[in-house]
Order: sequence, then C-alpha cells, then structure tokens
Amino acid sequence: MARDFLSIDDLTVRELDEVLELAGKMKASPEDHAEALDGKSIAMIFEKPSTRTRVSFEVAIAELGAHPVVLNSSELQLGRGETIEDTGRVLSRYVDAIVVRTFEQERLEVLAGAADVPVINSLSDFEHPCQALADLLTIRERKGDFPGVILAYLGDGNNVTHSLLLAGAKAGMHVRVATPPGYEPIPQVVQRAEEIAMETGGSVETGHDPAWAADGADLLYTDVWASMGQEAEADARTLVFPAYRIDAGAVARATEDVVVLHCLPAHRGQEITDDVIDGPHSAVWDQAENRLHTQKALLVWLFSAS
Repeated sequence: MARDFLSIDDLTVRELDEVLELAGKMKASPEDHAEALDGKSIAMIFEKPSTRTRVSFEVAIAELGAHPVVLNSSELQLGRGETIEDTGRVLSRYVDAIVVRTFEQERLEVLAGAADVPVINSLSDFEHPCQALADLLTIRERKGDFPGVILAYLGDGNNVTHSLLLAGAKAGMHVRVATPPGYEPIPQVVQRAEEIAMETGGSVETGHDPAWAADGADLLYTDVWASMGQEAEADARTLVFPAYRIDAGAVARATEDVVVLHCLPAHRGQEITDDVIDGPHSAVWDQAENRLHTQKALLVWLFSAS
C-alpha cells in the first residue's frame, strides 16, 4: 500500500528520525544514492507559483536517477474541469509518485484517496511538511539535538506554523508561537501538537507577545505576513505585524548563539531585517539547501515504506 506524506503527522517519531538520518547521509555522500530511484517517474503538479519547491524537488528526483514530470495545473485537464480524483487515477497509471503544491488540503486528501502511488504535499494552505523536514535537519546541524531546544516562531499562524508545531513537538522541542490576535494557528493543530509533546517531553505554547516568545529562545523563525492567496490582505496585515518582525532587538532577547530561520521568500524589511537575514545568526541559506536533501530522503523512504 502506498504511503502518502500529506502532513508531518503522517510520520511517527521514529519514522521522522529515519528520514532525517537518511537526509544527513545523502547530504554527506550524494553519490551513494545516485541511482536509488532509477527508472521511476515522478509527477509534480503546481497550482501555486514556486521557486524552492520546484527546483529542489526537480533536482532531487533527477539526482536519484528518476525522471521528473513537471505539470502546471493550467496545462492539465484539471483546468478544464476534470476531477482531482480522475487526475489521480490516470497519473497513477503513468508515474510512480505525485508531488502536489496546491491550495486546499482537501484536494490533496481526495487525490491521495484516488491515487495508487505515494502523494506528497509540497505545500497546501494547511501545512508545509516538506519545509518542516528541512527545518529539522537545519536545527539538528546547528544544535546537535532537539530535546530542550526552544523554538520561537513570530508572525502569522499559517501553514508553516502548523507544520512547525507538529514537527517541533515530535522532535521534543519547546515550541513558542506568538501571533497578532486573530492570526493564531488553528486550535486543532495546537491541540494535536500538545498531545504529541506530552509523549516526547517537548512543549507547545501560543500567545500574542513577541518579546515573551523571543526571550531566551535558541531558534527564531518567521515567515511572510501575507501568504499566497492573501494578497488582498497585505496592506491590512502590514499595520498589525511589525511588532513580530525579527530584527536586532528580537535577536538580542534570544540566546547568544540563537539561530535565525525563514522558509523564504523573504520580504526584507517586513518580517525580517537585512542585518538579521544576512547576519551571523542566520541559517536561512542552509535551510533552503536542506529542502533538496530532505526531499531526496523522503522520496526514497516513501518508496521503501510503500
């Protein structure tokens, strides 16, 4: 039976560690895995624009010896009314896995239910689990291990926040999320992260005070104030989000060796300042690179588990 990756919660704690361990090995010795998926074809459906996701997945697939089939939704019959279920059924006859970047999480779930091959969520409005894998690999590289590490997220309670909450809890970290009132992460996600943290020794806290979140944090993380599809809200959000900007003041509240993370693209001067993203505490570019390594590991792991 095909294993899907629609949420970071689709992996157990042990499985998550397996993927990260494999990613580390692939990063250190990519040549050892050059033919790991030889002869396979993997479809990539994009219903949202993409830089990091498209390039990292396309390169990852090629470096594993497989063939990437990149599809824009406007080029598919999806754009002319074919159902997502039928798309999943047809693609399953042609390819060995499907990577999807879309809007509603429900579309992914419906596609996965109809497809006979692994389906990977490369971004939805609800979660960004592939990003969370890269985040965890970057944190492990910089901090050595996860237990006891304090991760502070400042900004919008969006899809990245949801995956960070779940991933951080599974890793046993202490996750603090500070958002403006009205922009909190979905309560069900917070509740699920709390349940996981009780089992792993981590913790999850949410609030509205960015200073509280940043105080003594080992990691500072942020994202854009208005995600794709929220462009109409951008002006209104710029009025309420400036207090959640990661700047020199936020860095000063954290630990001396704090690591700063951003999933990109960054709106410099809004959610993060130039001196921070380009400064000595930034791991943003390693974080972006690690999308390649964790996605290679995820693909290989899913095929071995299916």
